[in-house]
Parts: sequence; C-alpha cells; structure tokens
Amino acid sequence: MLFHSTYGLRPAVHAAADRLRAAGHQVQVPDLFEGRTFATVEEGMAFQEETGRDELLKRAVLASAPHSDQGLVYAGFSFGGSVAQHLALADDKARGLLLLHGTADLQEDASADELPVQLHIADPDPFEPGDWLNAWYLRMRRAGADVEVHRYPGAGHIFTDPDLDDYDAEAAEETWRAALGFLDSL
Repeated sequence: MLFHSTYGLRPAVHAAADRLRAAGHQVQVPDLFEGRTFATVEEGMAFQEETGRDELLKRAVLASAPHSDQGLVYAGFSFGGSVAQHLALADDKARGLLLLHGTADLQEDASADELPVQLHIADPDPFEPGDWLNAWYLRMRRAGADVEVHRYPGAGHIFTDPDLDDYDAEAAEETWRAALGFLDSL
C-alpha cells in the first residue's frame, strides 16, 4: 500500500508506484482525498483538518483491508508515511514499513515486533526536526521495530517528487535504490 502526501494523489505517486511495479512488486495506491489535489502544503493541511484525521485513517483502513491478508508492506510520502505507520503498527501481519519524508507519533504501548522499517528523510527537514526524529527512532526501537534511517543533507522535504521545488534528483535516486533493496529483502 502506497499512500500519497498532503498534496494528494499526484503524478509522482503514480510514477513511484510504477517504478515499484517494474521491480516486480504489487502496489495499491489509494486516494484518501477522493480526487482532490493541492498546490501547496497549507491547502492540503487545511483539507486534512476539515476532513478529520479519523476519517482519513478510516479511508486508509478500508482501502487496505481487502489486501491485508497478504501481509502488506505499508509505504507513504510525508502525510502518507504517517498513515502507513499507523496501519503497519496496527496490522500484526505487516511485512514492512517504508517511510518517505514522514513519520507519526507512537503510543506508549505500541508494538512492532521486529517489523522492518526504512525511513528516508531530508536533513534538516522542517516537518521532522532532529529532536523529533531521535525520539521517534528510540520509540520505534523500544516497540521492537528494526529501523533503518537514511538522511539526505540539503534535500527538501519531499525530495523524490520531480514536480515540487524540493526535488533532488541525486537524493531521489539514492532513495529508490535503497527502498527497492529494502523491499526485495522482505
């Protein structure tokens, strides 16, 4: 399951899914925003707030449910990474978690028994400050996850999307090489 960012289901998400498919992976790309896309982070965040976190998570659960018996790898871009993390930690059959540009808070009693997790993040990232990431990493490890973090100095927040100002071609290629290796290992 590959979840989109706060910009919505844009061409870069479909291109990423196609890249993963070309490497032999089955990929579902749900549209949590029901066809809406946004030109700015602020517009996307306003839509998320209006729709509500519970509703967006419900949409993600409903999109994932028909496939969950297969042992899913959950993945997402920024906001979508947050969604993917919530679903992966709630799914005892999850095979892995691939986070691109975003994480989510964990409950104190979260359990991720040896769940393989790979995070790709800009360094620094205005939405994922260093202190936050360090605390997130420690909480994920305490929950039992096998966490691997890739940091990209100087890259923008969603540096894998060629249609955004944040795009960094070199960092994007490094991300996809590592992500494909991670997925192949699962």
